[in-house]
Amino acid sequence: MEILLSTTAAIWLWAALLAVFVVVELATANLVTIWFAVGALAALGASLFTPSLLWQALVFLLVSLVALIATKPLVSRARSRKPAAAVELDRNIGRTAQALEDLRPGVVGRVRLDGVDWNAVTDSPIRAGERCTVQSIGGTTLTVAPEKTPAAAN
Repeated sequence: MEILLSTTAAIWLWAALLAVFVVVELATANLVTIWFAVGALAALGASLFTPSLLWQALVFLLVSLVALIATKPLVSRARSRKPAAAVELDRNIGRTAQALEDLRPGVVGRVRLDGVDWNAVTDSPIRAGERCTVQSIGGTTLTVAPEKTPAAAN
């Protein structure tokens, strides 16, 4: 038994689904439903030509699948690249910063690197004013370790 919808009902159905997919996509920003949004838009167009829900659903599925297959390699390649900002931040790993306050394990403190103050965490205590080495960067927080000083010559 085939389900037939009036043009108005079909337009409302596909427009509502399109809106849901777009809202979910905007909320996640991870390209989760964009393909379905394209499919819903195509099905909305198909609803202008046929009252058959089956044909509209087939258009939705086919266009969503084609959009997914066509864009998946591009999305995967784009996600595998490091953002330019992350690459720029990575250049700070191994550099020397100065503790602005006493740093204790498990507590976020502050350090200065090239005149810029950063949040910092450490696994070993570091006193205010001491130098430390940047081990890694997570967002706006540096993970630092006490600077290794060369052994004194006897």
